[in-house]
Amino acid sequence: MRIVAIVMVYNEEIFIENMLRNYLEQGVEVYLLNNDSTDRTIEIATKYLTENLIKIERFPKKKYFDLREVLRKKEEIAETLGADWYLHADADEIRLPPKGQKTLKTAIEEVDQKGFNAVNFMEYTFVPTTENPIHLPESYMDTMKWYYPFARNYPHRVNCWKYIQKTPTLFEHILELKRHGRWLVPSARLGGGGHRIEFENRKIFPQDFIMRHYIAISREHAIQKYVPRLHKPENTVSLHGWRASAKSEDFRLPFQSEMKLYTNDENLDPSKPLREHLIIKKNA
Repeated sequence: MRIVAIVMVYNEEIFIENMLRNYLEQGVEVYLLNNDSTDRTIEIATKYLTENLIKIERFPKKKYFDLREVLRKKEEIAETLGADWYLHADADEIRLPPKGQKTLKTAIEEVDQKGFNAVNFMEYTFVPTTENPIHLPESYMDTMKWYYPFARNYPHRVNCWKYIQKTPTLFEHILELKRHGRWLVPSARLGGGGHRIEFENRKIFPQDFIMRHYIAISREHAIQKYVPRLHKPENTVSLHGWRASAKSEDFRLPFQSEMKLYTNDENLDPSKPLREHLIIKKNA
């Protein structure tokens, strides 16, 4: 079984190696879209072209970041690449199987065998704290020990799915051309800002998988990561939330008392998930 994570990157030199290495260990291939990175992201990623990295494709950077355009590109890759399962993923994530499973690949194979075609990931968000505000690129996964479960709704991250070919009608092709300027009609669509895969007869596996999400390794890194990016005005609220409008002064570091202490993946606590991220001030 082929499982492919489709990841778009822009200046992710801090996260890219851990992400690629994790997928290699998990038995997952990676298709990389490079949004014209200017740091060492691609230099680092190139080492994995002889491992689990299938391809590095340029996805040209424009004045405005358009998430809808990114999601449509990922839908097209999933439609034409020929893998069995796909993940819509980001570089700052570490995707893992549920408790009791060795790798993502073996876990997804079991999901498939049981007749399910989609997987939800429970998100555990790791951020610097007031008590421990700065972490290093080479060691943040060892030193950033405080997290909170995050889910605005449930299920929150249904973006791992089985490819099930669909034969579109002529009307569907014409409608797709009119709405999105493309003839290709995807068998599955990424909705909810990419958090939710949508297709007919979707059947979500009842056990959540694990996603460790490392937003930033310092307050300064968070500002550098999110503030300079320009978003299309019509997409600001609906797709990006705080990321599209946050200013430098809106970022904060939470106290450890607001979070949970990480010991290992087996003991991650999904109870009482937050609906807003702690690294951004409320009402920002």
